Amino acid sequence: MKIMLKIGSLIGLMLTIVPPVLFFLGKTEFNSMKLWMGIGMLAWMLTAPFWINKQADRRPETEEN
Repeated sequence: MKIMLKIGSLIGLMLTIVPPVLFFLGKTEFNSMKLWMGIGMLAWMLTAPFWINKQADRRPETEEN
């Protein structure tokens, strides 16, 4: 399940990075860029919190004297 969340997050990040580059190069229109960036933002926001916080729980506890 965590692998699927990471893949979804990666796709979301790519959908927020690639469309502006394509718009800058003149390969896509402004409205199309906004649509894909919005979809990418939602994908990132819905998938990333579930696996990013899990890595913070793996830190070893330190001994207190």
